[in-house]
Amino acid sequence: MVVAYVQSVMADAVVDALHAMPEVTGATLTRAQGFGRGRAKGSTAVAEGEFFGTRVKVRVEVLVQDHLVARVIEAVTHAAHTGNPGDGKICVLPVEHVVRLRTGETDDQAV
Repeated sequence: MVVAYVQSVMADAVVDALHAMPEVTGATLTRAQGFGRGRAKGSTAVAEGEFFGTRVKVRVEVLVQDHLVARVIEAVTHAAHTGNPGDGKICVLPVEHVVRLRTGETDDQAV
């Protein structure tokens, strides 16, 4: 599973990049708040109407087969990169077992 934390203003570009990959069958996007090390604790600087102290990001989760992980990372990086602090992070997490509830398919067939 590829999990990316991106700036909320970049979420549409990331979704478009993932849509352009026919092998990617879906993604989950959720609102996330957090902080990084780039700002002093308790900072109240404002950008785009949001406080830097707890910055709003979008968490993008994409479940793909192992051979697609590098391509998904490249697509998300290309879509979300601005070169400015706070662009986000991408993590890859192992998934041990997947079951599609509707059909009962498992693992690669369920991805």
